[in-house]
Amino acid sequence: MQTRRKFLRNAAALTPAAWMASRNLWAEGRIPLGVQLYTVRKQAEQDLPRVLDQIDHIGYTEVEAFSGVYAGHSAASLRQMIQGAGLRVPSGHFDYNKFDSQFNYAKELGVNWMVISVIPPSLWGSLDGFRTAAKQFNAWGARAKEMDMRFAFHNHDYEFRPHSGKTGYDVLIAETDPELVFFEVDCYWAAQAGHNPVALMKRLGHRVKLLHLKDRKAGFPNSFEMNSDSAHFVPVGSGSIDWKAVIAEGQRLGVEHYFVEQDQTAGPPIDALRMSYRYLRSIT
Repeated sequence: MQTRRKFLRNAAALTPAAWMASRNLWAEGRIPLGVQLYTVRKQAEQDLPRVLDQIDHIGYTEVEAFSGVYAGHSAASLRQMIQGAGLRVPSGHFDYNKFDSQFNYAKELGVNWMVISVIPPSLWGSLDGFRTAAKQFNAWGARAKEMDMRFAFHNHDYEFRPHSGKTGYDVLIAETDPELVFFEVDCYWAAQAGHNPVALMKRLGHRVKLLHLKDRKAGFPNSFEMNSDSAHFVPVGSGSIDWKAVIAEGQRLGVEHYFVEQDQTAGPPIDALRMSYRYLRSIT
């Protein structure tokens, strides 16, 4: 009998559409669950193939890459490493200040989504800073489209700070082209800023294409700082976010990818990923 790993390894070599169809046959219609590799960044620096194998063994089918795993790996070798573990890499986070130089790497890696994870702190302090970012996002979205990829922005909490009755996130929504710029909603950081992730998803509508599933302890104050005082991370299902509502809204909107991430963990990160997976598979 073909093992799940062999099945996914073989499927990973297919075109994105064919891979998705094969994965759905195995997963029996369940939503895809992936891991943002930032969760296991320290372990990945030491032994990335082993970490990818562990993620596969838990049951995840996708990973989202980030700058820490690009260093020291060509796009081709990283893609081969990920596919060799029976996983797929549909998305990657890329640095704002290096973004222009990363398009070819992203294309060779095989991602469908190029994501900005954070804009420079120098732009956080005013609406004009976010307008600068919005203009840049439109340009990057157009270039990504020309290369048969798509562009998205991933939030933290700093974007929701009010500036004369408006937030930076308001600017990013209003001043970007909805055909070129999409959103990866990080549920934790939205909640940390005092927003209901489901309400935010409803506001964005079909511009939400990716989600970060990350839970938050109850009883802590909201923030807009993205610092150590904002860190109240717990495995998915053990915090305060209504995940059944999040998943239901994600399915209604046609969210394509669901990545579990936990910026900090009390124990080994792989154990936190296992706890999150078990919970999510109990409700999906």
